[in-house]
Amino acid sequence: MALNFKRVLLKISGEALKGNSDEIYDKEKLENTARQVIELSREGLQIGVVVGGGNIWRGKLAGTLELQRIDADYMGMFATIMNALAFEATIKKMGFEKVKVYSSLEIRTVTSSYNYRHAREKLEEGYIVIFAGGTGFSYFTTDTGACIRGIEIQADALLMAKNGTKGVYDSDPNTNKDAKFLESLTFHDLVVKRLQVMDSTAASLARDGKLEIVVFDMNGKDNIKKIAHGDLEATYIK
Repeated sequence: MALNFKRVLLKISGEALKGNSDEIYDKEKLENTARQVIELSREGLQIGVVVGGGNIWRGKLAGTLELQRIDADYMGMFATIMNALAFEATIKKMGFEKVKVYSSLEIRTVTSSYNYRHAREKLEEGYIVIFAGGTGFSYFTTDTGACIRGIEIQADALLMAKNGTKGVYDSDPNTNKDAKFLESLTFHDLVVKRLQVMDSTAASLARDGKLEIVVFDMNGKDNIKKIAHGDLEATYIK
């Protein structure tokens, strides 16, 4: 089956790489995700990746420790860099060398300073490009950073991988058994219906940048590959 997109930005939560493990990473989950991304790249999909930091650092812990929001946000950005490096190392371990990590908070020995022109060039050359460090500024979420990077690299879509939820519902399916699955939405719907897909800043950026968002469940055999081929039930937001 043909690919549904030419270039995408894949957003993965940090918790998704943790799975049910007590450790911050689950080896099988990490390798399975990396394998699918590699196989899609070899098929010709230009793919950028943003990984959250929730498996390492959560805002709730910052509140418990009574840390200032700015300090907590930067700690979260560092967590995304750790995840990006773990994902890069896994990809290379699996025999795929064309992978590059760009970080908004540059660590010169292990990351490259982000430049959208360079990132586009690497994508054209067949590299898997991983974006770390969020926006580089506090008070912005990883979703906001993903939307910005998706727009800047001119992605056809932002693929938002959820951990066990197949898309967007009109209410929380974990608490309401009658929650209705929504196959398609507009960005206006996100605001009016108060659907918790992403924060309002991220939604506004995606709307203004005309970035399509696809919300899907990454669990299940080859679901990342399936969504890239348009062969998986999901929510499409335009």
